[in-house]
Amino acid sequence: MQTRRSPWLTDDLDQLRDLARTFFERESVPHHARWAAQQQVDREFWRKAGEVGLLCLSVPEEYGGGGGTFAHEAVLLEEQARVGDSAWGNSVHSGIVAHYLLAYGTEEQKHRWLPKLASGEYVGAIAMTEPGGGSDLQNTRTRAVRDGDEYVLNGSKTFITNGAQADLVIVVAKTDPAQGAAGISLLVVETAAAHGFRRGRVLDKIGLKGQDTAEMFFDDVRVPAANLLGSVEGQGFAQLMRQLPQERLIIAVASVAGIEAAVDLTVAYAKDRTAFGRELIKFQNTRFKLAECATEARVTRAFVDECVTEHLAGRLDVPTAAMAKWWATERLSRVVDECVQLFGGYGYMTEYPIARAWADARVQKIYGGTNEIMKEIIARSL
Repeated sequence: MQTRRSPWLTDDLDQLRDLARTFFERESVPHHARWAAQQQVDREFWRKAGEVGLLCLSVPEEYGGGGGTFAHEAVLLEEQARVGDSAWGNSVHSGIVAHYLLAYGTEEQKHRWLPKLASGEYVGAIAMTEPGGGSDLQNTRTRAVRDGDEYVLNGSKTFITNGAQADLVIVVAKTDPAQGAAGISLLVVETAAAHGFRRGRVLDKIGLKGQDTAEMFFDDVRVPAANLLGSVEGQGFAQLMRQLPQERLIIAVASVAGIEAAVDLTVAYAKDRTAFGRELIKFQNTRFKLAECATEARVTRAFVDECVTEHLAGRLDVPTAAMAKWWATERLSRVVDECVQLFGGYGYMTEYPIARAWADARVQKIYGGTNEIMKEIIARSL
C-alpha cells in the first residue's frame, strides 16, 4: 500500500533505511525459520549489526553510538517489522537499555558499557517483570541489600527479552522495601562475572518464536555498588516512569509498520489468488475489508508520526505515549486478524508470513504495560 511520507524523515534517514533494508534482507530473512527453531538469533548477528553501525543509533558518538536521534531507531524498527523479523531484540538493547545508561549513568559507566552495546560485544536486557508481578512494578520483590562496597541481590525475573544471551542486565530491585515505590533502585549486572546468577528456560511462546525471552534468577549475586544507576538509592521507579514513554512509542512504531506490512502481503495475495474463477481482489467483500485495513493503517500512521515528532522535540508526554501504544497495538491485532481471514486456510499455516504476524501481534497488547494499564494512565490525565 502507498503510505504518506512521515514528516520527520530526512535524506539521511532515507539512506539509513536503504542500509537497514539491505542488511535485513541479507542477514535476517534467510534465517527466520532457524532462529525460531533455536529460540534466538545467532550471536554473530549482533556483531554484524554492530559492524555496519545499526546498534545504538541514537547514542552519541563519544560513547560508540551512531550519534542519531529516536528517528534513526524508528527507521530501523520499521524495516525490521517489514521483513517480518520478530526475533531480534534490538528495540530493547538499543532503544531501552542503552538509554537508561545514557540518561542515568555516570561518565565512567557510560564509557564502560555503551561502546560494548554499540559494537555488539554485549547484548543488553532489562529485568522488570517478576513471576506473579506483571505490570505491578511498585511491588517488586527482588531485593538488593547493601554490604560494604557491594549489593547482595536476590530474586527472580521472567519474560526477559534477550534473556538467554544478555551480557548486561539492568535489574529492578528494592533497596528499601519499607519505602514502597520510593525504595526501588536500578542495578546493572554484568552476567559473566555474576556468581549466583542463573538463566532459566527460554520460554515457549505463542509468537515471537525466535526471540530469547527467558527467566532469570539472582541468588546472593554480589553487584558492585558502583553499578547503581543514579546518584543515590531509591530513584529507580522515577527512572522507569521517565523512560517508559519511549518504550511505548517503540512498540507503537513497530506496530504501525507491522500493520502496513500485513496489508501489503494481503493485497498481493488477493491479486494473485483465484476463487470461483476470478481473483480475490475482485470480490466486493475482499475490497471492502482491504479498504478498512488500509484506512486503519493510514490513521494509525498519522498519529504515530505525530508522536514521533513530539518525542523528537522533547514534548511527548506519558498519556499520549500510552494512547499511541494502546491504539497501534489494538489496530495491529485487528488488521492482521482480518488479513488472516482473507488468506483463508493458508492464513493459518505457519509457513505463511501472515500467520506468523498474527501470532506475533497478540503480545503487543501485553508487554510494555498492558493496554488496560494504558487506559488507566490515559484516564488519570482526563
